[in-house]
Amino acid sequence: MLERLETAWHGPPPDAAPTLVFLHEGLGCVEMWRDFPSALAAATGTGALVYSRFGYGKSPTIPLPRPLSYMHDEAALLPELLRDAKIRDAILVGHSDGGSIALLHAATGDPRVRGLALEAPHVFCEDVSVASIAAARDAFEGGGLRAGLERYHRENVDVAFRGWNGAWLDPGFRAWNLQSCLPKITVPVLVVQGEDDAYGTLAQVDAIELGVRGPCTRCVIPGCGHAPHKDRPEATLDAMRTFVNAALRRA
Repeated sequence: MLERLETAWHGPPPDAAPTLVFLHEGLGCVEMWRDFPSALAAATGTGALVYSRFGYGKSPTIPLPRPLSYMHDEAALLPELLRDAKIRDAILVGHSDGGSIALLHAATGDPRVRGLALEAPHVFCEDVSVASIAAARDAFEGGGLRAGLERYHRENVDVAFRGWNGAWLDPGFRAWNLQSCLPKITVPVLVVQGEDDAYGTLAQVDAIELGVRGPCTRCVIPGCGHAPHKDRPEATLDAMRTFVNAALRRA
Protein backbone atom coordinates (compact mmCIF):
# COMPACT_ATOMS: atom_id res chain seq x y z
CA MET A 1 0.00 0.00 0.00
CA LEU A 2 2.73 2.46 0.95
CA GLU A 3 4.15 2.67 -2.57
CA ARG A 4 0.77 3.94 -3.84
CA LEU A 5 0.65 6.90 -1.45
CA GLU A 6 2.36 10.27 -1.50
CA THR A 7 5.07 10.08 1.18
CA ALA A 8 7.99 12.03 2.56
CA TRP A 9 10.74 10.64 4.81
CA HIS A 10 12.99 12.58 7.19
CA GLY A 11 15.86 11.54 9.43
CA PRO A 12 17.19 8.03 10.02
CA PRO A 13 15.45 4.95 8.55
CA PRO A 14 13.23 2.66 10.68
CA ASP A 15 16.01 0.12 11.26
CA ALA A 16 18.20 2.83 12.82
CA ALA A 17 15.77 4.76 15.07
CA PRO A 18 12.11 4.99 16.12
CA THR A 19 9.83 6.67 13.60
CA LEU A 20 7.35 9.51 13.96
CA VAL A 21 4.31 8.73 11.79
CA PHE A 22 2.42 11.90 10.83
CA LEU A 23 -1.36 11.62 10.36
CA HIS A 24 -2.80 14.76 8.78
CA GLU A 25 -6.04 16.61 9.45
CA GLY A 26 -9.27 16.30 7.46
CA LEU A 27 -8.08 18.79 4.85
CA GLY A 28 -4.35 18.05 5.11
CA CYS A 29 -1.66 16.26 3.16
CA VAL A 30 2.13 15.87 3.13
CA GLU A 31 2.88 19.42 1.98
CA MET A 32 0.56 21.06 4.50
CA TRP A 33 2.69 19.86 7.42
CA ARG A 34 5.36 22.27 6.07
CA ASP A 35 8.74 21.75 7.79
CA PHE A 36 7.33 20.62 11.14
CA PRO A 37 8.01 16.88 10.63
CA SER A 38 11.65 17.41 9.72
CA ALA A 39 12.11 19.83 12.63
CA LEU A 40 10.61 17.39 15.17
CA ALA A 41 12.64 14.49 13.77
CA ALA A 42 15.83 16.52 14.04
CA ALA A 43 14.97 17.62 17.59
CA THR A 44 14.36 14.06 18.79
CA GLY A 45 16.84 12.03 16.74
CA THR A 46 14.00 10.00 15.24
CA GLY A 47 12.95 9.31 11.70
CA ALA A 48 9.66 10.65 10.32
CA LEU A 49 7.19 9.25 7.83
CA VAL A 50 4.67 11.73 6.45
CA TYR A 51 1.97 10.51 4.08
CA SER A 52 -1.20 11.68 2.36
CA ARG A 53 -4.18 9.40 2.82
CA PHE A 54 -6.13 8.21 -0.22
CA GLY A 55 -8.04 11.12 -1.74
CA TYR A 56 -5.57 13.74 -0.48
CA GLY A 57 -2.54 15.53 -1.92
CA LYS A 58 -0.88 13.49 -4.64
CA SER A 59 -2.24 10.14 -3.43
CA PRO A 60 -4.78 8.20 -5.55
CA THR A 61 -8.35 9.42 -5.46
CA ILE A 62 -11.35 7.62 -3.94
CA PRO A 63 -15.10 7.58 -4.65
CA LEU A 64 -17.47 9.75 -2.63
CA PRO A 65 -19.23 9.93 -0.27
CA ARG A 66 -16.88 8.84 2.47
CA PRO A 67 -18.62 6.58 4.99
CA LEU A 68 -19.24 8.03 8.44
CA SER A 69 -16.82 5.36 9.69
CA TYR A 70 -13.99 6.79 7.58
CA MET A 71 -11.66 7.42 10.54
CA HIS A 72 -12.14 3.83 11.74
CA ASP A 73 -11.41 2.69 8.18
CA GLU A 74 -8.20 4.73 8.05
CA ALA A 75 -7.08 3.34 11.40
CA ALA A 76 -7.63 -0.18 10.07
CA LEU A 77 -5.13 0.56 7.26
CA LEU A 78 -2.33 1.60 9.61
CA PRO A 79 -1.01 -1.91 10.38
CA GLU A 80 -0.41 -2.51 6.67
CA LEU A 81 1.24 0.89 6.26
CA LEU A 82 3.57 0.34 9.23
CA ARG A 83 4.43 -3.12 7.95
CA ASP A 84 5.17 -1.86 4.42
CA ALA A 85 7.37 0.89 5.89
CA LYS A 86 9.19 -1.66 8.08
CA ILE A 87 8.52 0.48 11.15
CA ARG A 88 9.23 -1.35 14.41
CA ASP A 89 8.86 1.49 16.93
CA ALA A 90 6.51 4.40 16.28
CA ILE A 91 5.16 7.56 17.83
CA LEU A 92 1.94 8.57 16.06
CA VAL A 93 1.70 12.33 15.52
CA GLY A 94 -1.90 13.13 14.62
CA HIS A 95 -3.63 16.43 13.84
CA SER A 96 -7.44 16.73 14.19
CA ASP A 97 -8.89 13.77 12.21
CA GLY A 98 -5.38 12.33 12.23
CA GLY A 99 -5.37 12.51 16.02
CA SER A 100 -8.63 10.60 16.16
CA ILE A 101 -7.22 7.97 13.79
CA ALA A 102 -4.15 7.66 16.02
CA LEU A 103 -6.34 7.07 19.08
CA LEU A 104 -8.34 4.41 17.27
CA HIS A 105 -5.21 2.57 16.20
CA ALA A 106 -3.55 2.80 19.62
CA ALA A 107 -6.66 1.23 21.14
CA THR A 108 -5.86 -1.98 19.25
CA GLY A 109 -2.76 -2.46 21.41
CA ASP A 110 -0.28 -2.47 18.50
CA PRO A 111 3.08 -3.09 20.25
CA ARG A 112 4.90 -0.93 17.70
CA VAL A 113 3.18 2.20 19.00
CA ARG A 114 5.15 3.80 21.86
CA GLY A 115 3.10 6.97 22.27
CA LEU A 116 0.67 9.47 20.75
CA ALA A 117 1.43 13.16 20.16
CA LEU A 118 -1.91 14.70 19.22
CA GLU A 119 -2.98 18.15 18.04
CA ALA A 120 -6.66 19.10 18.39
CA PRO A 121 -7.99 15.52 18.28
CA HIS A 122 -11.74 14.81 18.37
CA VAL A 123 -13.40 12.01 20.34
CA PHE A 124 -17.00 13.19 19.92
CA CYS A 125 -18.95 15.65 17.77
CA GLU A 126 -19.52 19.14 19.20
CA ASP A 127 -21.84 21.93 18.07
CA VAL A 128 -18.87 24.24 17.59
CA SER A 129 -17.27 21.72 15.24
CA VAL A 130 -20.39 21.42 13.09
CA ALA A 131 -20.82 25.20 12.93
CA SER A 132 -17.21 25.78 11.83
CA ILE A 133 -17.36 22.96 9.29
CA ALA A 134 -20.58 24.42 7.83
CA ALA A 135 -18.79 27.78 7.56
CA ALA A 136 -15.91 26.03 5.77
CA ARG A 137 -18.39 24.66 3.22
CA ASP A 138 -19.56 28.20 2.47
CA ALA A 139 -15.94 29.37 2.14
CA PHE A 140 -15.18 26.48 -0.23
CA GLU A 141 -18.21 27.04 -2.43
CA GLY A 142 -18.22 30.83 -2.53
CA GLY A 143 -14.93 32.06 -1.13
CA GLY A 144 -11.23 31.49 -1.62
CA LEU A 145 -10.84 28.22 0.29
CA ARG A 146 -11.10 26.03 -2.80
CA ALA A 147 -8.26 27.84 -4.57
CA GLY A 148 -6.09 27.66 -1.47
CA LEU A 149 -6.62 23.92 -1.05
CA GLU A 150 -6.17 23.24 -4.77
CA ARG A 151 -2.50 24.25 -4.43
CA TYR A 152 -1.96 21.19 -2.26
CA HIS A 153 -4.58 18.66 -3.39
CA ARG A 154 -4.69 19.48 -7.11
CA GLU A 155 -7.20 17.16 -8.82
CA ASN A 156 -8.11 15.71 -5.42
CA VAL A 157 -9.38 19.05 -4.09
CA ASP A 158 -13.10 18.23 -4.35
CA VAL A 159 -12.66 14.71 -3.02
CA ALA A 160 -10.54 15.92 -0.10
CA PHE A 161 -12.93 18.68 0.91
CA ARG A 162 -16.31 17.10 0.24
CA GLY A 163 -15.33 13.73 1.69
CA TRP A 164 -14.45 15.35 5.02
CA ASN A 165 -17.10 18.07 5.01
CA GLY A 166 -19.94 15.83 3.91
CA ALA A 167 -19.27 13.26 6.62
CA TRP A 168 -19.09 15.79 9.46
CA LEU A 169 -22.25 17.60 8.30
CA ASP A 170 -24.26 14.40 7.90
CA PRO A 171 -26.91 14.34 10.70
CA GLY A 172 -25.85 10.78 11.48
CA PHE A 173 -22.38 11.99 12.45
CA ARG A 174 -23.79 13.62 15.58
CA ALA A 175 -23.65 10.17 17.21
CA TRP A 176 -19.94 9.68 16.35
CA ASN A 177 -18.02 9.01 19.56
CA LEU A 178 -14.67 7.38 20.35
CA GLN A 179 -14.75 7.56 24.13
CA SER A 180 -15.36 3.84 24.57
CA CYS A 181 -11.97 3.07 22.97
CA LEU A 182 -9.97 5.36 25.27
CA PRO A 183 -9.56 2.94 28.23
CA LYS A 184 -7.80 0.53 25.86
CA ILE A 185 -4.97 3.04 25.34
CA THR A 186 -2.08 2.42 27.72
CA VAL A 187 0.79 4.24 25.98
CA PRO A 188 1.73 7.85 26.89
CA VAL A 189 -0.43 10.52 25.26
CA LEU A 190 0.20 14.23 24.68
CA VAL A 191 -2.75 16.44 23.71
CA VAL A 192 -1.90 19.89 22.32
CA GLN A 193 -4.91 22.17 21.99
CA GLY A 194 -5.15 25.77 20.87
CA GLU A 195 -7.06 27.96 23.31
CA ASP A 196 -8.86 29.60 20.37
CA ASP A 197 -9.62 26.43 18.38
CA ALA A 198 -12.81 27.02 16.37
CA TYR A 199 -13.28 23.31 15.68
CA GLY A 200 -13.27 21.89 19.21
CA THR A 201 -13.27 22.81 22.88
CA LEU A 202 -11.25 21.72 25.90
CA ALA A 203 -13.97 19.14 26.53
CA GLN A 204 -12.12 16.99 23.98
CA VAL A 205 -8.91 17.24 26.00
CA ASP A 206 -10.77 16.52 29.24
CA ALA A 207 -12.37 13.39 27.78
CA ILE A 208 -9.05 12.01 26.55
CA GLU A 209 -7.25 12.81 29.80
CA LEU A 210 -9.96 11.07 31.84
CA GLY A 211 -10.42 8.17 29.45
CA VAL A 212 -6.98 6.80 28.59
CA ARG A 213 -5.21 4.42 30.96
CA GLY A 214 -1.69 5.53 30.04
CA PRO A 215 -0.08 8.76 31.27
CA CYS A 216 -1.63 11.80 29.60
CA THR A 217 -0.13 15.29 29.29
CA ARG A 218 -2.22 18.27 28.24
CA CYS A 219 -0.74 21.37 26.64
CA VAL A 220 -3.18 24.23 26.05
CA ILE A 221 -1.57 27.03 24.01
CA PRO A 222 -2.95 30.59 24.23
CA GLY A 223 -3.31 32.65 21.08
CA CYS A 224 -3.57 29.49 19.01
CA GLY A 225 -6.25 28.04 16.74
CA HIS A 226 -6.87 24.60 15.27
CA ALA A 227 -3.35 24.03 13.91
CA PRO A 228 -0.80 24.52 16.72
CA HIS A 229 2.14 23.45 14.54
CA LYS A 230 1.31 26.36 12.22
CA ASP A 231 -0.04 28.94 14.66
CA ARG A 232 2.53 28.44 17.45
CA PRO A 233 5.27 26.23 15.95
CA GLU A 234 7.93 26.85 18.61
CA ALA A 235 5.63 26.07 21.55
CA THR A 236 4.26 22.99 19.77
CA LEU A 237 7.71 21.75 18.82
CA ASP A 238 8.94 22.19 22.39
CA ALA A 239 5.99 20.29 23.86
CA MET A 240 6.30 17.44 21.36
CA ARG A 241 10.08 17.20 21.68
CA THR A 242 9.81 16.86 25.45
CA PHE A 243 7.02 14.29 25.13
CA VAL A 244 8.67 12.16 22.43
CA ASN A 245 11.98 11.98 24.28
CA ALA A 246 10.23 10.98 27.52
CA ALA A 247 7.99 8.41 25.79
CA LEU A 248 10.95 6.75 24.10
CA ARG A 249 12.93 6.64 27.36
CA ARG A 250 9.90 5.04 29.03
CA ALA A 251 9.59 2.48 26.24
